[in-house]
Amino acid sequence: MVKQSDRAPLLDWEEIPPPDPNQAAQPALHPPEDAPAEKSSKPAGRRTQSGTAAGTGWNTSTVDTTISCSPTKSGTAVVVSGNGNSGRPLTQICGLGWHRPEPLGSDRNLPFPGLSVRDQWEEKDQIVSVFVVTFDTRSGNMVEWCLPHDINLDGVEFKSIASGSHRINSDFIYFRKGRYFGLACFANMPVDSELERGARMKSVGILSPSYTLLYRYMHFLENQVRLQLKSPGQYSPLEAFYEDKKAVLPPAGNGLVTACPTWSVTSINRCMHPDMKITHPAGCMSQFIQFFGEQIMVLWKFALLRKRILIFSPPPVGVVCYRVYCCCCLANVSLPGIGVSVPELRPFFYINIADITTLEKEMSYVACTTEKIFEDKKALYDVYIDNQNVKTHRSHLQPLLRVNAADKEKYRKLSEQRQMLLYSQEVDGDCTTNEEDLFILFFMELNNRIFQTLSDIAGSNDPTLTAEHVRAMGLDPQGDRSFLVDLLEVYGLDITLVIDNLCCH
Repeated sequence: MVKQSDRAPLLDWEEIPPPDPNQAAQPALHPPEDAPAEKSSKPAGRRTQSGTAAGTGWNTSTVDTTISCSPTKSGTAVVVSGNGNSGRPLTQICGLGWHRPEPLGSDRNLPFPGLSVRDQWEEKDQIVSVFVVTFDTRSGNMVEWCLPHDINLDGVEFKSIASGSHRINSDFIYFRKGRYFGLACFANMPVDSELERGARMKSVGILSPSYTLLYRYMHFLENQVRLQLKSPGQYSPLEAFYEDKKAVLPPAGNGLVTACPTWSVTSINRCMHPDMKITHPAGCMSQFIQFFGEQIMVLWKFALLRKRILIFSPPPVGVVCYRVYCCCCLANVSLPGIGVSVPELRPFFYINIADITTLEKEMSYVACTTEKIFEDKKALYDVYIDNQNVKTHRSHLQPLLRVNAADKEKYRKLSEQRQMLLYSQEVDGDCTTNEEDLFILFFMELNNRIFQTLSDIAGSNDPTLTAEHVRAMGLDPQGDRSFLVDLLEVYGLDITLVIDNLCCH
């Protein structure tokens, strides 16, 4: 059973059940443990305070709330009071650990081994399909079994077993299929069979209208793919799982993945699970930033400009799906009204050549692939990332690849804050916040400062952006000039940029 400590608590909405009068009251908060797990099926749960968020995997519900936020501590606390459709109180905690009473019972008594009590209790009826994909030595990847039987799963067989997966033992893959999101767990088992060429490869996966809920079923899918390898054709647990979790969906007109509208600080009408919330080991964001180093500031600019970002890596692809998530996190803005008119930074997760037609229509996305052929498809992307090599073939974006003095200073401050956090955790035992919170809030506050400054200037009598303004935003007047020009254009801000007698409107 996955430990709760692996779950990042930042801005994570939870529905709290009414207290049981027969049980003693339980504490409202429970600090997360420090020890990370090697592999977790818990989420990077969080939400922005308002405005534009990076994701599209949202559920809708109606709730009237009031929010109080105290930014005086490194771990900001946000408490939301009100009643949702269920009539149960809602609580939101940002930067703090949390605890909620669980229903009585034990993991061994659960109908679906691998799913915790709390995960089976929450948010039911969200699974659109469950399926098994296998590799056949004569036919290649194919859907072996699925529910419902009449659902269109064309292409899922190639998303669920990534190209090159025959070289690895196991993997997990996030992907998009039309207006749905998918999670599949892959496993490769040696067998003494000439017909199977010595290896049996399968994936067990699910589709949902929202990627925010997929993390809950990671462990269940891992167990099921192992079962399918050892006992092919044993679908009873998957059938029972689907019957219990199947979604009741409204009719969809255009088949597109829709986004949640901007929400205000004082009233939340829909969006119970906005933004990205996928499973990852504790420290995913920390590893992401350490992997790219100062280049994280380059990725931040491309994400904020809503560019098409494609990440290449050989399998396993699961960790690369985390990088898609992290890239989207860099662009969060919590100011109301900011980014309403810009393309949404869509997380596509894993893609293959079957997605080319879809990508040709996208104006902004972050995706990953194991297929090197995409590098030659330059019309499909603006930014290409291979290992730690970030490059672009767009000439006007070339200056953004250079890490300038202001970028180095921001990265230094980020690293300094991280060291202070680690010291506080080690010496003082302070567990009120974690690295995930720190990194996410760092970039959100950076984005908020930039857009607040630009908004103030755009609404003033003299909408002129000077070098002093640029420095106040934490940018380099010369090194970030092309970035600012693009930023003003993308977000439709009517501001004149004047730096060292160089004028751009």
